[in-house]
Amino acid sequence: MFLENNNSQRKRGWVEVICGSMFSGKTEELIRRLKRAQFARQKVEIFKPVIDTRYHELKVVSHNGVEIMSTPVPSSSNILLMATDVDVVGIDEAQFFDNELPYVCTELAKRGIRVIAAGLDLDYTGKPFGPMPELMAGAEYVTKVHAICMNCGELAYVSHRKTNEQSLVVLGETDSYEPLCRACFNKSFISK
Repeated sequence: MFLENNNSQRKRGWVEVICGSMFSGKTEELIRRLKRAQFARQKVEIFKPVIDTRYHELKVVSHNGVEIMSTPVPSSSNILLMATDVDVVGIDEAQFFDNELPYVCTELAKRGIRVIAAGLDLDYTGKPFGPMPELMAGAEYVTKVHAICMNCGELAYVSHRKTNEQSLVVLGETDSYEPLCRACFNKSFISK
């Protein structure tokens, strides 16, 4: 009987991933889930990579201006060290973290923490981005959200880079990226 009561009171952690192209609402969905947890009086910590300073240095901000305070960190190992005495951990721009992020999320879940990570599943060339494939494979829940293709109005599948910059990580907005469906993305490579 003692073991049964002890197990029933133990916190259960898990990993959720929100993925998709730019302008699909990933960060907005992350913030929505985190604010609901806060409303339920759960202890929430939010992290983002230090390189993401597009809208604010300390806040996670969606493209439409929804925001929540966060802690910028240089690597995923910092999340593991800083996420103490919390119920929920939110991670934005997960694709920019190092390849240890899936391990970090798994360890947090083992501690009984609900982990919600949001990020691009594909880079601007249409290839899996950073730690996202392994993170998605190990998650209990994966939500893929979609933007609308800027050319034809179908569901977008990738963030097409409109500039000639070749670096994998280029922070940008609508001036640098547009969501495209598979067919329009393939046409954009033929026309180059």
